[in-house]
Amino acid sequence: MIIEPADGRFVSDFEACDFSFEVTAEAVPPFDGPGLSGTMPVDAYRKTYDADPVELLEAAAESDAALFVARAEGRMLGYIALSIGWNGYAEIDDIAVDASARRSGVAVAMMDKAVNWAREHSLAGLRLETQSNNVTACRFYARYGFELAGYDRYLYTALNPGTREVALYWYLRFDAD
Repeated sequence: MIIEPADGRFVSDFEACDFSFEVTAEAVPPFDGPGLSGTMPVDAYRKTYDADPVELLEAAAESDAALFVARAEGRMLGYIALSIGWNGYAEIDDIAVDASARRSGVAVAMMDKAVNWAREHSLAGLRLETQSNNVTACRFYARYGFELAGYDRYLYTALNPGTREVALYWYLRFDAD
């Protein structure tokens, strides 16, 4: 597997991937870290985010951003989009692994690349936001060393007034190494 900057293949490769995931549990409060305090089972359903590959590629063209792709034998396995945040952290704007490549080290390799990119830019660490219904991702972030540092229970309510999704904010602080 290699992790490389996205190129002209990104849009078509993106369309060939399945980045959806099955939700079977949701994180529950308190959201005071360093990891999840608990989860509760829910009726299973599939979740898909509405990422736009053209927008991801365009954003990566900015001098304070990057888009890396994980590949094996030429096939895209996942991607990670980064930018420099106002607070001196590298923002992980998006990270996704194709369903067929999960649990094979792709997310770790992409996160390692993000750490290197952030260090090359002399940033304080990494920051990301995910949802309380993405428990698998939350557990990965905690295993990788991120700390749950905050939440916003209203972030998604304008999009869906009845949502139970809570935005969870995770930090990997380099000064905590």
